[in-house]
Amino acid sequence: MMLKIGNVELENQYILAPMAGVTDLPFRLLCKEQGAGLLCMEMVSAKAIQYKNKNTQALLKIHPEEKPVSLQLFGSDPDVMSEVAKSIEELPFAILDINMGCPVPKIVKNGEGSALMQNPKLVEQIVKKVSAAIQKPVTVKIRKGFNDESVNAVEIAKIIEASGGAAIAVHGRTREQYYSGKADWDIIRQVKEAVSIPVIANGDVTCGEDAIEIQKQTNCDGIMIGRGAQGNPWIFSELLYYEKYGEMPKRPTADEVKKTMLKHAELQMKYKGDYLGIREMRKHIAWYTTGMKNSAKLRDDINRVESFEELKTLLDKRLID
Repeated sequence: MMLKIGNVELENQYILAPMAGVTDLPFRLLCKEQGAGLLCMEMVSAKAIQYKNKNTQALLKIHPEEKPVSLQLFGSDPDVMSEVAKSIEELPFAILDINMGCPVPKIVKNGEGSALMQNPKLVEQIVKKVSAAIQKPVTVKIRKGFNDESVNAVEIAKIIEASGGAAIAVHGRTREQYYSGKADWDIIRQVKEAVSIPVIANGDVTCGEDAIEIQKQTNCDGIMIGRGAQGNPWIFSELLYYEKYGEMPKRPTADEVKKTMLKHAELQMKYKGDYLGIREMRKHIAWYTTGMKNSAKLRDDINRVESFEELKTLLDKRLID
């Protein structure tokens, strides 16, 4: 199924969610290979871009092979957000997303991320200013609400649409829930019924059956995959296969998983250098190998690995079908 956001046509409706420390360039390239329709980058602070923070430049890197890409900004000052959006518009992203869903305490304390859902007026100002400042489509990622006492996704979605937003991604949990409990898909249905711009469903989609079910329950236009993609870039090819044939393909073998991990490590080291690249692989390897034979011992050993050769030796020793 195709999905159009503003003037951007996606090949399919399956979207890699923005995840800090996860959806970096190496991982996005792997998900693109598996057929993801849109790749969302790690969220970037508008203020950090404004102050030309050195670490932020790496987060803004986009590879020609991964397009189309959605770049996600977070911040709470409408002027800073719109000025920064304008200053980076020439970068090769297709869509600009505004983060109004991040539950992390230091982000929320600053009045950013999901804290914005408590301030509908500010939501309106930010979306209006940013969408007026650039030609590219502006989307917003929100949650069900801040907590159970303020479930206001429908109200916020209407404001986003009226202020120039091109699409809305809804995570069916409140900020207070973080990632616990079950995602409420019904709130996504309510948002879909309340607005005419595309609505992207997010929360608890880990396989083809989930994707079909969330679509049935919410009538959503797109499906965003977050934790279901961690250590599992194959989820995108599996979703496309399921949509076409109505059954799940065979899961990758231990050998295929091993090859992907080594490719991932090579990409990490290419873009981040040997020292950081190999260290950042540790969490990914824990995700890749969850539930596999010998995985507990492997996760233990991985923290001592210092080089690509050591990683390869360890995987050859521990990962067998």
